[in-house]
Amino acid sequence: MVRLTVDLIAKSISHKNRSEEDFGQYLRKITHLNLSAKNIDAIGDLSLCKNLRVLYLYDNQISQIQNLDFASNITHLYLQNNCISCMENLSSLKKLEKLYLGGNYITVVEGLDKIEEIRELHIESQHLPHSEKLLFDPRSLRSLAKSLSVLNISSNNIDELEELAVLENLSCLRAVDNQLRHMKDLEVVLNKWTKLRRMELTGNPICNKPKYRDRIVVQSRTLESLDGKEIKEMERQFLMNWKASKAARKTNKERMTNEQAAHLHLCKQTNQLLHAYL
Repeated sequence: MVRLTVDLIAKSISHKNRSEEDFGQYLRKITHLNLSAKNIDAIGDLSLCKNLRVLYLYDNQISQIQNLDFASNITHLYLQNNCISCMENLSSLKKLEKLYLGGNYITVVEGLDKIEEIRELHIESQHLPHSEKLLFDPRSLRSLAKSLSVLNISSNNIDELEELAVLENLSCLRAVDNQLRHMKDLEVVLNKWTKLRRMELTGNPICNKPKYRDRIVVQSRTLESLDGKEIKEMERQFLMNWKASKAARKTNKERMTNEQAAHLHLCKQTNQLLHAYL
């Protein structure tokens, strides 16, 4: 297997005519490093890459996130399709904005409680144990609450979203092919996500509920796209008017029922009084 070190970096780029000092300067200046699909199984010492901002390590065999303490300037980290089972050793990445971890073996979203600038988290399609679902550590969710804008949790056996309601700045949620079933639970979080613009839920049982789209469109006034289909203002206004009309009819029906009940009760009392008098 292959360990990611500066020697591997040297082999991956052309430095035949450069001195060792030149290579050292190159490492200190480099901002982007792409070592995807290199059969890498471990991250070694990259501490010379002080200015590294974007690191591509997807499609490898990495089993542990490690040796990134030096990388305080990293903003984008691509680790999808590896063998990672635990989100760890990320606390030093204070400037991290986008984290890609899809297609690993992670069972709990954790280790983010000291990072407060993450805008995108992609944690889709984890290789979970049979019948288990992806879990979320409350401390990490609280840390993500004000910064996270994009969340991809597709294909993770997730059956409810209530704990994600704390993500107050969420604008895009991709949660396709999960186990979401209950419309009322979804309506609760939609009330909290006041900045949500796009949501994708295809492949969930909830999508088969009667008037699934209509109810979501009415519930979320900010949503602009649902399951890849644009929500036009005319559509939302029509559905809101229809809902208001339905509510008014229900109120009138209840009022009439109450009036009829009161009338019958009065007639009964009158008959009883007449019967007593006669």
